Parts: sequence; structure tokens; C-alpha cells
Amino acid sequence: MKNDHHVAVRAAAGVFIPLITLALWGRLDLAIFASFGAFTGIYGRNEPHRVRLVTQVRAGLLMLAVILAATLTARLSPGEATSPWTIVVGTTIVAWAATIVVGYWRLRPAGSLFHIFAYAAVASVPHQPPLGQAMFTAAVTVVLCLLIGVISRVRPSRRTPLTWAGMRAAARVRLGTEARHVLWLESVGYLVAAAIAGTLATIVGQSLGFGHNYWAMVAAVVPLVGHTTRHRVARGLQRILGTIVGLVMLALIVAVRPDAWLMVVFIAVCQFGAEMLIARQYFLAQVFVTPLALLSTLLVVRVNPLDLLHDRFIDTVIGAVIGVAVVLAPSVWRRWTRSQA
Repeated sequence: MKNDHHVAVRAAAGVFIPLITLALWGRLDLAIFASFGAFTGIYGRNEPHRVRLVTQVRAGLLMLAVILAATLTARLSPGEATSPWTIVVGTTIVAWAATIVVGYWRLRPAGSLFHIFAYAAVASVPHQPPLGQAMFTAAVTVVLCLLIGVISRVRPSRRTPLTWAGMRAAARVRLGTEARHVLWLESVGYLVAAAIAGTLATIVGQSLGFGHNYWAMVAAVVPLVGHTTRHRVARGLQRILGTIVGLVMLALIVAVRPDAWLMVVFIAVCQFGAEMLIARQYFLAQVFVTPLALLSTLLVVRVNPLDLLHDRFIDTVIGAVIGVAVVLAPSVWRRWTRSQA
């Protein structure tokens, strides 16, 4: 954790540079593709340069594949919003498939939380920019993050070996039989949590008049990461509490009606804060993650901020409760079967 500030600076730079460029260029319609391409920079936190480069190349390729699938999904309904049920089905598939790929490649952070967010958010954008421009923006951002990931090699004191043989060795990742079995079980957990949370959020949202069902799906998979059941349940509760405080912070930000360039600055600051705290205190990290996610949305789609605050809270509660339920279900089932026996 002593090098968390290095990780935070890399992640903040990876999102700030492309977003401020797009803001100055007047192409904020491409901002969402840059934002998710920048997730490449959060992988390989404290790994040696050769391992980090391999990890981030894989993470970037996977994210590009998810973004491509999402924008193609959105183009099935040109000029119109993608159906909420299409979002649920597509995001559930991504939740399962990305978890497996991340597991086989041993990427950290584990799981498919970022891929769920990326797919659903991009697929939800009604008016898509040209496909070539969208993917070019995402790909350039990924390459930028790769360069930032190895830029510290310019200082001899921070230089670690970066050879072709070393990168090939780092790329040869193998999982044992037991690890593969555990991974496939975990992927089912992601599939179930995302499907139930998305379905429930869609039904409730259509009844009460709110949207963004994928926020519930994102929140539902948060408790699935952790070493113990207690830790996973705590993550779910911290997600809710951190979101509440984060919404207060967002309300203060939008109250000043910031220009696009200032919103980009706030996004970079929130990215820095999230990466500084994510390995230390998940609750505090969520305080920064919430305005980070919503400011990215406001940067691309002009909607009423109050509607976003309302939707984010309800969807997060729905998703976190479902995620905790999925975490507790196996132990509850085992206790019930033992009592019956």
C-alpha cells in the first residue's frame, strides 16, 4: 500500500488526459469510450514492469472487446434508447464471461465489475458516435494507459526488468484444476447476482419510474469479491453507505454547475481518491467512486442530476442487498441441509 499514490497518479492521468483533450476538442460524445478505456490503468497496481505490461495489455484488450460489444448492441436500436431488458441480458452474459477471462488471466482487480459497468453504460447511450471514432478513442486511451504504466522506467531507481523473455514468462498463466473449479463456481455467482439484480431493478424501476438498472447489477457483484463471507457482506454494506456519502458530495459539485473542463478535473480527482483508498478502506473509496461514475455520465448525457441521485441510491440498495443474499445463500443452504439430515 505504500505505493498507492503512484497507482493513483497513473490512473488519474490515464483518465484526465484523454477527457480534457476531448473537452477542448468539443467531442464529449466520445468521452464515455475514453473513460472506460482508461480502466486499463487500474490493473497491475504494484507489479514489476514486465508483469504490469502483460496484465494491462490483456485488461485493455478485454475492455475493448466489451466496449465493442456494447456499442454494437446500442446500434441495434439506432437513435433510440436500448431496451432495459436487452441491457439486463447482455450485461448478465458479460458478467459471466468476463469473470472467467479475468480469472484465467489472473487479472487484479478480480471479477467483472468494471466490464459490467462499461458494457451497460455504453449500450445505454442512445445516440452513438461513428463506430470507428468510438473504438479509436477507446484504443488510443488504452495505449496511453500502457505507456503511463511503464513511464516510471525513465528513472533508474524505479526501473525493473522489461524483456521479451520476461513478458513471455509473465504471460504463461496456468490455473490448477481446483482453481478452475472455483473460478467457474464464482462465475455462476456473478451471473446469478447480475441477472436477479437487473431483473428486480428493471421491474421496480418501471413501476416507480426510475431507470439505470445496470447500477443495481454493478452493486450486486461488489460483495462477491473477498476472502471471507464476513468481508464480502461488509463490502456490500460499505457500498451502500459510501454511495450515500458520495451522493452528497456529487450534489455539492453539481450545485456549482461546473463547466465541462472542470467536471473533467473533478473526475480525475475522484479517480485519484478512489485508487488511493480502494485497498485501504472500501467505504471511503466508494465516496469517490460515486461522483466519479455519475460525473462521467453527466459529461456525456445531459440529464437532471437529481434524477441520477435518486436512481443511484435505489439501484445501489437493490443491487447490494441481492449481492449479499447471493453471498449468504450457500452457507444458509448448507446449514439447512445439515439440520434436515
